[in-house]
Amino acid sequence: MRILVISDIHANLTAFEAVLQDAGKDAWEQIWCLGDVVGYGPDPNECVALLQSFPNHTCLSGNHDWAVLNRLDINSFNVEARQAIHWTQSQLTPESHAYLDGLPSLVIVPPHFTLAHASPRQPVWEYILDASVAAANLLHFETPICLVGHTHTPIIYAYMDDQMMTRTPLYGQPISLNIPDRLIINPGSVGQPRDGDPRAAYALLDLEQMTWEHRRVAYDIAATQARMRQHDLPPRLVARLAYGW
Repeated sequence: MRILVISDIHANLTAFEAVLQDAGKDAWEQIWCLGDVVGYGPDPNECVALLQSFPNHTCLSGNHDWAVLNRLDINSFNVEARQAIHWTQSQLTPESHAYLDGLPSLVIVPPHFTLAHASPRQPVWEYILDASVAAANLLHFETPICLVGHTHTPIIYAYMDDQMMTRTPLYGQPISLNIPDRLIINPGSVGQPRDGDPRAAYALLDLEQMTWEHRRVAYDIAATQARMRQHDLPPRLVARLAYGW
């Protein structure tokens, strides 16, 4: 079984479509989406509908998904994010709302994987930004590997020999997961990368070979920006897509 692993689409249909095209329709059988289908971007309903069009998919709820459902106090978000949340709430169809409302916050895929949007300790909100936070989360999942999103930064945290180490992704090069590590892996963001690389990020996971491959693909950023301007979304959110921050 081969899995397309994505996270943080953030209502960016153009980036989502580019990922699907780059991955190839015959390269995977299932999608695992680690949350934040909506928020920030101009295409919330379109992204929900496209994800739903794949019957073999698992999707988690992220903090922006929760925010548009009024499950979080949006005052905890910055001003631009709050504006985008309010706009998304005004645009969301009943069908999209119902889909987001039914998403779980954490999923276990035995025997190897725990899936969380943010972290296994706090599945919707905590940012795993460094090795110390990653190490603290080891007590909160029992599988060998945990997949997370939320930070919009592709990275691998590997615990081996009583140390948590950070591994930089090698794009387009499958790596073996059959190693004596416990791993926390982030595929990066489809719709709003924040690691200085504006290309959409995703990963391919092969469950039979137990390999993981980080990938990046360029997309038409200007097209997404034009739709954001059309809907009067915050200028900073528009600009940041071109820079990957």
